[in-house]
Amino acid sequence: MLAKGTLYVCATPIGNLGDITVRVLDTLREVDLIAAEDTRHSRKLMQHYQITTHMTSYHEHNEKKKSLELVEKLKNGLTIALISDAGLPGISDPGCEVIRLCLAENIPVDVLPGPNAALTALVLSGMPTEHFAFHGFLPATTGARRKDLEKLANLPQTQIFYEAPHRLVATLQGISECFGERDVAVVRELTKLHQQVHKGTVLELKEAFEITAPRGECCIVIAPYIPSKPVGGPEEWCQEVKEGISRGLSKKDAMKEVAKHYGVKKSEVYQAFLDD
Repeated sequence: MLAKGTLYVCATPIGNLGDITVRVLDTLREVDLIAAEDTRHSRKLMQHYQITTHMTSYHEHNEKKKSLELVEKLKNGLTIALISDAGLPGISDPGCEVIRLCLAENIPVDVLPGPNAALTALVLSGMPTEHFAFHGFLPATTGARRKDLEKLANLPQTQIFYEAPHRLVATLQGISECFGERDVAVVRELTKLHQQVHKGTVLELKEAFEITAPRGECCIVIAPYIPSKPVGGPEEWCQEVKEGISRGLSKKDAMKEVAKHYGVKKSEVYQAFLDD
């Protein structure tokens, strides 16, 4: 039973129509209105599941105006489902504006979870999942894209981007210039018949896609930045401990600083200093 005057934010399939949840299907059938990013696109989903609920368009070009209209309908007791073309509204898709307005007006909002391209790509990529950052789409222009990438180059977590196929090669080129040679996965056509996971270094995949142009929306998953440790041995450690002490550090703090710098245990630095 749906609650009157509630906005239901519904995740829809990112490819395979079978990935929709039973709860979302029931909600789409029962609400008074469905606000869809592209009604023509969503009609295929509705026809597949024989859903006849009336739809209205809600996209990036009418988001501000339409949000106000939807809020008024919700205030009058209508139940509304919000969907995007694929995945969860508000994640690189329209939705944040109407959700923000609803919360400001104390209108109930419920999120019905389901398919998500970023998390699906992350798991498929085999990259570390303990810590990750999702960035959505990078700017289309070279200068703006480079500016954003330079800020992200040294993040110590896995990074996820969305990209259109016609911009993929240029984006991989930009990543290579700002991140250096890093392991990367490009995941295409998620949950569809021709789903593929391409793995390699950034330049390897850039060169591969220059030969064979990609098709379908892409997720780029980049390995975390791992700073390289300076090469050095006991002689260098001892010299730097002495330099640290000459800068006013205690022997303990100087050893700690050197151990961190070289990525070794403090006890190893201590023993080397004793043997010096």
